[in-house]
Amino acid sequence: MPRVRYFAAAVEFAGRAEEVRAETDLDDLRAAWAREYPALGRILPRCAVLVDGRRTDTSTVLGDDTLVDVLPPFAGG
Repeated sequence: MPRVRYFAAAVEFAGRAEEVRAETDLDDLRAAWAREYPALGRILPRCAVLVDGRRTDTSTVLGDDTLVDVLPPFAGG
């Protein structure tokens, strides 16, 4: 099962910094996030999602050893 790490505001919206998920592809994971964490679902289109360190906007198969990072847009300068 893939491990997901949340950063910055995504931690607040998901209510946790990390979790293990049962979804087997990124599209299903995105749908689950929107359902389970509505506030996170609202910012997901602006978040960078990395699968094993590589940013992806397409559906990707998630394996047992997959690491998914959710990075919302950062402010500052």
